[in-house]
Amino acid sequence: MTDKIMNLPPVSEMMRNSGLEPKKQFGQNFLFDLNLTLKIAKSVPDIENTDVVEVGPGPGGLTRAILMAGAKKLVAIEKDKTTEPILSQIMDASDGRLNVIFGDALKTDLSDMNKSGYAICANLPYNVGTELLIGWLHQIADGANIKSLTCMFQKEVAERITADVGDKQYGRLAVLANLIADTKILFDVPNTAFVPRPKVQSAVVQIIPNKNKIKQITNIANLEKLTAKLFGQRRKMIRGIIKTDWEKFGLTGMERAEEISPELFLKISRNIDINLL
Repeated sequence: MTDKIMNLPPVSEMMRNSGLEPKKQFGQNFLFDLNLTLKIAKSVPDIENTDVVEVGPGPGGLTRAILMAGAKKLVAIEKDKTTEPILSQIMDASDGRLNVIFGDALKTDLSDMNKSGYAICANLPYNVGTELLIGWLHQIADGANIKSLTCMFQKEVAERITADVGDKQYGRLAVLANLIADTKILFDVPNTAFVPRPKVQSAVVQIIPNKNKIKQITNIANLEKLTAKLFGQRRKMIRGIIKTDWEKFGLTGMERAEEISPELFLKISRNIDINLL
């Protein structure tokens, strides 16, 4: 079955034949380098025994790599219907392993995949990458059976996801991600790898949900409201943003949001009246 995928014409040739061009409104930046896409796909833990979801396959460069790496089943969600001629060819060569859904990934219900669980592997569109990630983290906290996320982000976003307390990039995204999962940057990807070439550099991030962390979260909405409040005024001391007895959290109130660990954010969110924020 892999041979059929490998024998397809090059992605660039399929794009020319179909008249497909990257669309700015969809934040499309395509990857053609098979060595790179295979490196990403093979980073998915236990991919040969895993169903995979890909968001924004475009002309299918990473899609092919995920199939070649041996994914049990691949569901690709694509908003741009003009990619259909190319993705249909890949689907025909996949021996039934590829299913393409044309729609908005932000609105696509994947709950039917929770029984067996699934991994997410994607070169995420720059314009919705953070929003998609936050949505997936919410779903994981609420019980979605997402085994891993191996995704391409802008380098700046990747650093925000994996930042530690006190880092310049530390903020709401790091708090949320690292209270739910274990995160790390796998490798950087230069802008020269993309067509068209973006102005920013990128990085592949791996996020592995951690069951021991997840069970500590009782109300993710409270946590998000607290982080929004404190990081929304990150240069101010926390006592000037929220009036409470900070000493019961081992704080003076003179700290700023960037000095508070994810675990302490969680503790505060459990013991403060969020409705008063």
